Order: sequence, then C-alpha cells, then structure tokens
Amino acid sequence: MTFVQRLAVQAERIEQHLTEMLAKYGPQNGSRLNAAMGHALLGGGKRFRPFLVIESAALFGIPAEGALDAAAAFECIHCYSLAHDDLPSMDNDDLRRGRPTVHKAFDEWTAILAGDALLTLAFEIIASDSAHADPAVRARMVALLAKAAGGRGMVLGQMLDLEAEKRNEPAQPSAGHIRHLQALKTGALIAAACEAGAVLGAASPAQRDALRTYGENLGLAFQIADDLLDAEGDAATMGKAAGKDAAAGKATLVDLIGIDNARAQLAEAVRGAEAALAPFGERASSLIQAAHFAAKREH
Repeated sequence: MTFVQRLAVQAERIEQHLTEMLAKYGPQNGSRLNAAMGHALLGGGKRFRPFLVIESAALFGIPAEGALDAAAAFECIHCYSLAHDDLPSMDNDDLRRGRPTVHKAFDEWTAILAGDALLTLAFEIIASDSAHADPAVRARMVALLAKAAGGRGMVLGQMLDLEAEKRNEPAQPSAGHIRHLQALKTGALIAAACEAGAVLGAASPAQRDALRTYGENLGLAFQIADDLLDAEGDAATMGKAAGKDAAAGKATLVDLIGIDNARAQLAEAVRGAEAALAPFGERASSLIQAAHFAAKREH
C-alpha cells in the first residue's frame, strides 16, 4: 500500500468516526446547527492531523481503533478553526475543499456558532470514557489539546497573523516573527497531534519529545509548502483561492526570503523531521513518508 493509499484509507475511517461522533454528541439531526457543523466537518479533506495521531499511536502498539476518538477531537479543532478563519472578518475566503465555506453555504452567525460547537465537541469526545480507559491519560490529552489550540498556541498564532495583516503590527515583520506565528497557527496543532500518540501509548518523556520535535519540523514544512502553493498554485488544484496572501499584502517566508530559499528551508525541515524519528527505526516509516507528502503536496 502506498502512502497516499494509506492516508486515504485512514481518512475514510476517520470520516466515518466523525459522522458517528456528530450523531452521538452533536445537536439534533436535521437542525441548522447540525447541518452547518457537518458542512464544516465532513465531506472532504486529507484528515492529516488525525492521521498523525493514529500513526504516532501505532508506534506504541495502539491500534487505530484505540486512537480514533483522539484523532476525531483533533480534526474537530482543525475544522472549527477553518470555519472561523474563512469568515469575512478574518481571511474572508469563499471556497474551502472545493466547496463554499460555511459562512457562504449558510451565513456568518451560523458559521461562528458551528465553529464554537465543534471546538467544544472536541473536548467532549476526548474526555469520554471511550477515548482511553485511564482517566489520567484522558486528562493529559485534554491538556495537550487545549494548550495547542488556545491562547498560547493556534489562537495566538491566528492573532499575530491578523495583527500583521490588519493592524500592520509589526510594520516590517522579520522572518523570525513569521516563523514564530506560523509555528503557533499551523504547527502547534500538528505537533500536538504527533505527541498525542505518545500520550495514548504511555511513552517515555524522551519519546514524547522526539515526536514533538518531529511534529514541529513537520508543521514548518507544511506551512512553507502552503505558502509556496499560495504563491504558485491555482484554485482549481488547491480547492481554495490562490494568491490571497499577496493580494492581502500579507508577509510570508516566501515573500521575505524568496522561493529558492523557502524551498531550501522546506527541505531542511523535512530532514529535521526524519532525524527526530531515528529512535523509532523502521516503525516510523509512515511518519517519514508523511513529512515528504506534506512538503510535496499540491493542495
């Protein structure tokens, strides 16, 4: 099975589990809120973050079924963030995964509330008995996800990104500032997804650190690839608008250091991800492939 096939198989499994979680914990089926949450959560996407949860857990003998709740929780956080990011007051996007964004398919207030509901759904799922038999492990997972998603993680990265775009703060962002905000906005949730498998598997502190380091490098590679796609890609291939960063005057690493240097940093990040996985040997082959996939993706 190729990596792309493996990713697709897991995506299908995750999609089914997300459907079940929305039916189990979400609002009444047939309601407007349920429909908007489903639009944001279901029907597309690589399911890359939940894939990382499942594959990192496999390093410690956790079967996919034992990691699905945690994987679903991470995807709920990711999809809530996209529903809010796409709003006119934020990134103002009309297209996501080749479909109208939530506020376009419904309206702004519904998109906001659907995002809020997905955020809280994530913690209901990950705190449930089915997420792990040990309540101490569930508590550690809740703390890990909350830190990655909140005001010292993804949300702070979003804030820094919007301050730079809408308030011109700082007036001339440095490459270091951009790397920092991207490590929070994109990288925090990816790194936590990688570490989550170690938490589920009762890994040693050194093993948790190795997976977090892998995830941090993977997050950097993912974001640089995203910036390159925005600069060079097209909407039909990407499933969302291209060239938006330049149109908004948003500074990116590609903008500051150029495409060639960005590609060099992308390759360095992939090498860093591979090096972090060395202690796991051949067992980590799918995670190594994930780093190469993130760097070479077309959408």
